[in-house]
Amino acid sequence: MKIVDSDLMSIQEVRMLVQRAKEAQKEFSTFSQAEIDEIVRCMAEIAYSNAEYLADLAVNETGFGKYEDKVIKNKFASKRLYESIKAMKTIGIINEDKEKKIIEIGTPVGVIAGLVPSTNPTSTTIYKILISVKSGNAIILSPHPSAKGCIMEATKIMKDVAEKLGAPEGIISCMSFPTAEGTAELMKLSSLILATGGSAMVKAAYSSGTPALGVGPGNVPAFIERSADIPLAVKRILDSKTFDNGTICASEQAIVTENCIKKEVQKELVRQGAYFVYGHDMEKLARLVVKPDGHLNPKIVGQSAEKIAAMAGITVPPGTRVIVCEQAGVGKDYPFSIEKLSPILAFYSEEDWQRACERCIELLKNGGLGHTLVIHSRDENVIREFALKKPVSRMLVNTSSSQGAIGATTNLFPSLTLGCGAIGGSATSDNVGPMNLINIRRLAYGVLEAEDLHDKKQEVKKEDIDIDKIVKLVLERLKQ
Repeated sequence: MKIVDSDLMSIQEVRMLVQRAKEAQKEFSTFSQAEIDEIVRCMAEIAYSNAEYLADLAVNETGFGKYEDKVIKNKFASKRLYESIKAMKTIGIINEDKEKKIIEIGTPVGVIAGLVPSTNPTSTTIYKILISVKSGNAIILSPHPSAKGCIMEATKIMKDVAEKLGAPEGIISCMSFPTAEGTAELMKLSSLILATGGSAMVKAAYSSGTPALGVGPGNVPAFIERSADIPLAVKRILDSKTFDNGTICASEQAIVTENCIKKEVQKELVRQGAYFVYGHDMEKLARLVVKPDGHLNPKIVGQSAEKIAAMAGITVPPGTRVIVCEQAGVGKDYPFSIEKLSPILAFYSEEDWQRACERCIELLKNGGLGHTLVIHSRDENVIREFALKKPVSRMLVNTSSSQGAIGATTNLFPSLTLGCGAIGGSATSDNVGPMNLINIRRLAYGVLEAEDLHDKKQEVKKEDIDIDKIVKLVLERLKQ
């Protein structure tokens, strides 16, 4: 019997891929912006035309999400992203300030290690390849093992087009033996890590010694304030929470509302397909959702509300879109206060918007710091107060969070890697794009001579001093 050490095979494959990628990127660095842009355009087109095919592969391989929504994500990651980056200058002179005499020159960082999750496998692959090549870099994908097939296929489709257009072989590649050891080697040998996934993986990226752009989890609260259009707010929340069965990390995890509209919000949730569980049913659901060690049960990720209910052994009405669980607090004693990556929502009601604000902060501290918060309101003063106080990188107003945070229903940059800022353990708070994957060299012309830096003494004439005025000011001060 032949024994194969998969970890050693993975490490060796990575070393070969990195060597080839470095050689390819060195050649690619001679390409003009126009040549790179044409490659990016054609890759975006081929990815868009294969959106349905890749969505089908992703659903069948991972068992997560919904085919029709993965089609939307693949098209978003190709066409919508391309429209935002096509005119972007990333290579050579990207900006010139003639007045300040500064010229900015974009240079690629080298080889990108692109870590791809199983929840959004093909769309994330398309997105990472496009922004990496647009910025003049090589990219090596590290696929989640449970989504290796669809990620490799998406990579091949785009790689083949790029090479037909003259891109050097090795500018785009994917690990075929993904292991933790191989991925660690990739992170160590690459120039920059672009990590999208769970907390452990992101932490490993930042601990690798290589510069990294990693994004943490989202535990997104959605606040429905008393002035909101309640039916529309509920519609947007459910549209978001059911999108690909809640696999986007920016999807809402809890609704927070005010006592004065609580019953109206609950009634509207039920009318639009939500189902509240209580008592023993909630206990059964909690045992399914959270494992004994306190972590989320991966078996519920990306599954429908009805399937999750069946797994928990509870009965919900046919057509239930989202399961809602009212909670009294946040933390380990309240299992639905965590990120659930499925169509399950926690529900809170507070006395006023100030207390709702504090509840939202509690939820963010329970696994979502720096990510996203949503508010549904027509009161601009409350909206501004929320924006000033919340520890998030993006605050969305009157929109669906899943689609809004990634830039589909807002004018945020279209991205499937959402930075959480320093408070969330991330190196950026941006929706990551090509400009995050380049170094900027600044050419600065001198505008002063060294002697100009010395303070020039100014002579004070006696007639400039008003003695009477000074005496008057001193006397007024003494009286005070």
